[in-house]
Amino acid sequence: MTARLTPVQRGFALFALALGGFGIGVTEFATMGFLPEIASDLLPGFAASPDTVIAQAGWLITAYALGVVVGAPTFAVLAARMSQTKLAFLLLGLFILGTIASVCMPTFGSLAVARFVAALPHGAYFGVASLLAARIMGPGMQGRGIALALSGLTVANVVGVPIATWIGQVAGWRWAYVLVAVIFTATLLLCLAFLPRYPGNPERSALLELSALRNYRLWIMIGVGAIGFGGFFAVYSYIAEVTTRSTGLPESAVPWVLAGLGLGMTIGNLAGGWASDKDLTRTIVFGFTSFIAVLVAYALLASTPAGLIVTTFLLGVTSSVLMPSIQSRLIRVSGEAALFGAAVNHAAFNVGNSLGAWLGGLAIAGGFGYLAPGWVGVVLGCIGMALALSGIAVERRDKARNRDTVGITVPR
Repeated sequence: MTARLTPVQRGFALFALALGGFGIGVTEFATMGFLPEIASDLLPGFAASPDTVIAQAGWLITAYALGVVVGAPTFAVLAARMSQTKLAFLLLGLFILGTIASVCMPTFGSLAVARFVAALPHGAYFGVASLLAARIMGPGMQGRGIALALSGLTVANVVGVPIATWIGQVAGWRWAYVLVAVIFTATLLLCLAFLPRYPGNPERSALLELSALRNYRLWIMIGVGAIGFGGFFAVYSYIAEVTTRSTGLPESAVPWVLAGLGLGMTIGNLAGGWASDKDLTRTIVFGFTSFIAVLVAYALLASTPAGLIVTTFLLGVTSSVLMPSIQSRLIRVSGEAALFGAAVNHAAFNVGNSLGAWLGGLAIAGGFGYLAPGWVGVVLGCIGMALALSGIAVERRDKARNRDTVGITVPR
């Protein structure tokens, strides 16, 4: 099927998959930027106690993260026999419906439900988009295919999130979600026009997908994503406070700091995809080593403007080098349940989002300062690296025993 694609068709197909990731990045992260507008519109008592009401509005972020965690494995299991192309169409349709529902909901509770529903396709989309991109690009290019599928997410942090946040603050938060719905609609139309139609596998089943959960190698890599990548979110969640309170920069500097981090993520993601195809193990080890080193530098130097800008940019680079490499390894250890492994990776990242933000907040609340989440990130990163190294050791042991990476004896 891929041989019949012209270079132009292949380019548009890959662009369409990346555009879907761009829409996901906008809908997930821009909500944080216009939470005050949602709180003042839908929750009582905003004028009297804005901080308390905004904190209550933060449940929208939790609802979205919970939707990702629930939806990723659910769709991977239910769609076991489905064509990956048709699954991408279905997930994009659900994104559109969930986002339109977010625009229309009249109460905070109904909006929280809509955000949960809108998040359900998140992990499965990135999983199937990664697999489709790898198939379109051809053998030996899985890492670069995954990086391209994830590139929209990283670019969203540079361009899409600031624009959607501005629209939400100026025109109203509902119009920001209208923008997201337009992005997903454009993605669906491009996918319908250019994605190759890959057939499903009638031999697959939900039980076969679920059998991947018996594979402890898969659980090791889920832990790598949930704990190790939680170190990134421990810092990311409080960058705005560090910028204004620790570094002393004005609020207008926050978008520029975030844009620098997003630029670093874009560069790191593409570099990580290329490096994963060359040597997946070395990419993971180097990625975690540099990631931890940058977290230490952030905790020590981010109190100055130069230190903040440089370390957050490098944090974006090193953390995103890990994203395609962790995804590639999850796909590898998942064996035939590749979609399940690819999808559950993003559920793990969202667990890391909640875990990192929670632990970083505890460190701040404990009086250790706004840079303390950097040290929390160091601890989480070290645990993630230890888990990754244990997974690598298991793989080497399996090879020595003539077993593959999913624990199946290889015939002599």
